[in-house]
Amino acid sequence: MQKIITITLNPSLDKGTTVKAIVPEKKLACSFPILEPGGGGINVSRALDHLGCNTTAIFMYGGYTGNKLLEMMNATNIECVAFEIDEDTRENLIVVDTTLNAQYRFGMKGAALTEKEWQKPLTYLENNDGYEYVVASGSLPQGVPLDFFGRVASIVQRKGAKLIIDTSGEALKHAVKVGVFLIKPNLDELCYLNGVEEIKPENVELAAKNIIQSGGAEIVVVSMGAYGAALITDKENFQIPSPKVKLKSTVGAGDSMVAGLVLGITQKYNLKDLLKLGIACGSAATMNEGTALCKKEDVEELFQLLKGDV
Repeated sequence: MQKIITITLNPSLDKGTTVKAIVPEKKLACSFPILEPGGGGINVSRALDHLGCNTTAIFMYGGYTGNKLLEMMNATNIECVAFEIDEDTRENLIVVDTTLNAQYRFGMKGAALTEKEWQKPLTYLENNDGYEYVVASGSLPQGVPLDFFGRVASIVQRKGAKLIIDTSGEALKHAVKVGVFLIKPNLDELCYLNGVEEIKPENVELAAKNIIQSGGAEIVVVSMGAYGAALITDKENFQIPSPKVKLKSTVGAGDSMVAGLVLGITQKYNLKDLLKLGIACGSAATMNEGTALCKKEDVEELFQLLKGDV
């Protein structure tokens, strides 16, 4: 087992293609589709693999699409702990209109899980030792209780490990109630956790510290779109703008950012450089088409740019 575990309850088989123009009621000629394994935790594991960091990926799979997902994951360097489910793994479709350079993302509904199925990742965490970090990322499929990530947080605490979580809504709120090491909300998710409709960038630090001081998280990293990202602890606050890059796809950018944060944590980066590495990974992912995620050479170049070394 690797010291980093990722958990994906709602994985997907991502299919990317291009079309000259998206026109209603017309038969559209698409390019040959590119298939990639997808879903929050799986994308984090894939991005970390691109960066030379080993992980163990826990995920669910089912049906033809699930078997294809498992086959593709087994072809990587990622250690897989895959639990079979009764229903088919979902597919997502990403289509780029090459005339407008516009990306359309169609996210399909995920398979419902039975209690017996969703209990398996929890049992695995409970019955194993040696992991230091757990990354729980992505949405909860139908049938999974909203406090699932809160249950993960409790197990991780008992094991003396650290939980990094990237989800939303009630699933995030339940995890924060238990307390985690790091969360990565966007502005909308930060608003939800604070029970307000709007948080301006200049008020992000206060909103994040409300969560920290209540024991919800030790580190809050807030992705703020055009404003870049902020990292807040009980004593420090850093806000860094994103570098300007040629945007090709936003698929997996958030997951790549999480991968950068995890890598920086395991390599004992100071908090400012930790944020820079996360931003570099997220930005690098947008430079590649479809679901390719970040490339190591792009990350290294952007990281040095953010550090002011080039």
